[in-house]
Amino acid sequence: MNLSYQVEDLLLKHTFTIAHQSRDVQDTLIVKLQDDARIGLGESTTNPFYGMTISNMTECLENVRPIVEKSGWETPAELWDLGKEIFKENPFAQCALDMAAWDLYAKKCGVKLYELLKLDPAAIPTTNFTIGIDTVEKMVSKMKEVHWPIYKIKLGTSDDLAIIRELRKHTDAVFRIDANCAWTAEQAIAYSEELGQLGVEFMEQPLAKDDLEGMKEVYKHSKLPVIADESCIVEADVKKCKGLFHGINVKLVKAGGITPGLRMLREAKSYGMKTMVGCMTESSVGITAIAHIAPLLDYVDMDGAMLLAKDPAKGVVITPEKVVFPEGNGIGAEMVF
Repeated sequence: MNLSYQVEDLLLKHTFTIAHQSRDVQDTLIVKLQDDARIGLGESTTNPFYGMTISNMTECLENVRPIVEKSGWETPAELWDLGKEIFKENPFAQCALDMAAWDLYAKKCGVKLYELLKLDPAAIPTTNFTIGIDTVEKMVSKMKEVHWPIYKIKLGTSDDLAIIRELRKHTDAVFRIDANCAWTAEQAIAYSEELGQLGVEFMEQPLAKDDLEGMKEVYKHSKLPVIADESCIVEADVKKCKGLFHGINVKLVKAGGITPGLRMLREAKSYGMKTMVGCMTESSVGITAIAHIAPLLDYVDMDGAMLLAKDPAKGVVITPEKVVFPEGNGIGAEMVF
């Protein structure tokens, strides 16, 4: 078994802005696991908000190299458990390795990943397409550039309701809004009624993750369902979200990969909560991995590769009507340069 990795700079089509950051380029780490003639690919992007850098991710991978290459692990779950102490403070690096392990394992089994997981690709929900914070004119322009049935609108400004009112004039698409922790409980409750009237399906993470009392009030009084993101990062968070949110958005890179991500989704379902998986502007490597587990979901945000000016990989092709998987087994994504 051989572990290697490469760094890619993902140039975005447009500056992407959310409540706490903007970026034009997204750094990402592609991990490769090679055994005989097969190669498994995994990915994790960097993230300054969570302190995840190429440097600390590659340092973790070097620390786990002896376990990866010499321990004789067979399944992704075994490898995940073997490395969990090393990756305790760096789930992003663990995600890239875990994803590569699932790709390689499914290839060894001679099946696509969704087949290995006994999932039906016909059950994949339509992804939303994300519109970052910008001037209203530019946000409208982005919607006209990509006509889509569901838009996820990033908010967290002093004019959030005005933005949605104006965007609604230009499309009859479903809206989902994500405030990325920028609102107070009073704002979320007050906004929810008009947002519902404006065709918003749900609100994602309106409050800071430590505002538990505020979330109790929002959960009780909001006119819209509320989905946890920053409040649901790792497995232990799922139970904490019960009674505060109507559903969870699992980010594989934050959770530590597909292995814990699957457990989080199943736990949330056992509580009767809605499930979603979101992306972190990955290339087609990470996005294709998300697509394989998407049949488990009520909602999905896997538009990351669609936001790129140039994708260093090829994989799943996503349209509003369907998801077309690559021909190969495993995850099926491949690097193209």
